[in-house]
Amino acid sequence: MHTPIPVTPDVFWIGMNDRETSLFEGLWPLPRGVCYNSYLIRDEKVAVVDTVKHCGPEIYLDKIRRLLAEGDRCIDYLIINHMEPDHSGSIRLLRDIFPGLQIIGNRQTARFLQDFYGITENIRVIKDGDSLDLGRHKLTFHMTPMVHWPETMMTYDTVDKILFSGDAFGGFGALTGGLFDDEVDVDFFEGEILRYFSNIVGKYSPMVQKAIAKLAGLDIGIICPTHGPVWRQSPQTIVQLYDRWSRHESEEGVVLVYASMYGNTEKMMESVAAGLSEEDLSRIRIHNVSQSHVSYILRDAWQFRGLVLGSPTYDLGLYPLMHNLISLLERKQLRKRVLGLFGTFGWSGGGVKTLTAFAEEGEWDVVTPIVEARCSPSEQDLQQCRLLGQNMVRRIKANGQD
Repeated sequence: MHTPIPVTPDVFWIGMNDRETSLFEGLWPLPRGVCYNSYLIRDEKVAVVDTVKHCGPEIYLDKIRRLLAEGDRCIDYLIINHMEPDHSGSIRLLRDIFPGLQIIGNRQTARFLQDFYGITENIRVIKDGDSLDLGRHKLTFHMTPMVHWPETMMTYDTVDKILFSGDAFGGFGALTGGLFDDEVDVDFFEGEILRYFSNIVGKYSPMVQKAIAKLAGLDIGIICPTHGPVWRQSPQTIVQLYDRWSRHESEEGVVLVYASMYGNTEKMMESVAAGLSEEDLSRIRIHNVSQSHVSYILRDAWQFRGLVLGSPTYDLGLYPLMHNLISLLERKQLRKRVLGLFGTFGWSGGGVKTLTAFAEEGEWDVVTPIVEARCSPSEQDLQQCRLLGQNMVRRIKANGQD
């Protein structure tokens, strides 16, 4: 995708696919890459909306130059919805090549411009509801702070009814030849969008809800996020997904996460899984915390109503990778879930005790029995694990009918 793609006759995608970065933010796996979406509006005045990470600059500039070649144009405005470096990384490059361009952003944007790039001149600071006239196109600006940085905002084209939404309504995954929702495998992207939401945006769900409510009065025909596909056929689909996820709504199913050093906790996990399936539950996701990256565990936990955690004791406490998971669950503030717990210990306890404390501190609906086995689980322990699985399904089905 080395050429500009028209979104409408005057608006063009000039973004980049990144299939080289292996970890987003140094944390989250990108086995299928990611894209950085940037847009150019060609009118009496030319505006670029967000830039791209500073990778492949010649390809990025070539797209811009192709669009500006007609009429020997230059960029008049650079609108910044989000200052995170994967979207602001080419600002200095554009300033060097188009020194006359004026940067449009809010007060927080101006601060980040100085702190990241030492840019303090030719910045127009705008407020919520302000507008910018490009000629035929009139843009309005809508502040959506903490979705997911303090300066985040959205830009709305009142003529083509395009919402340039920043990181909101975006997701992981490089584009696969097509740009629009009616050209790509939406089912594939939905999984990567949920993973992006749960990993990056989910903590700020209350602010996502405020943003969605604020945008309700706009007639949105196309959503152009900074990651993932452009939604032109069904923009309401991505809004509905973000709305549901940010309300912490879930689907009927259970995520079963365990750690096991010598197979004893794994035996208990298998019994829990048997109990789940005996109650006619087919949507079960099992993760060995030592093998599954926490990114995928968070995604599944955000999707399904039930979560079961099982861990051995390690150094008088919880197994380290399980401890990392519950720390992230606390940080991401996942709510409205049913929780089951089990584990093992040898010469000291601590694992299940830590899991129980985690359950007591959060908004979890805890299912009994909480099962703890010494060394290797007995037949009675395994029967209790099976009962835990059965009770979990009964609870999540009851909750789904509330």
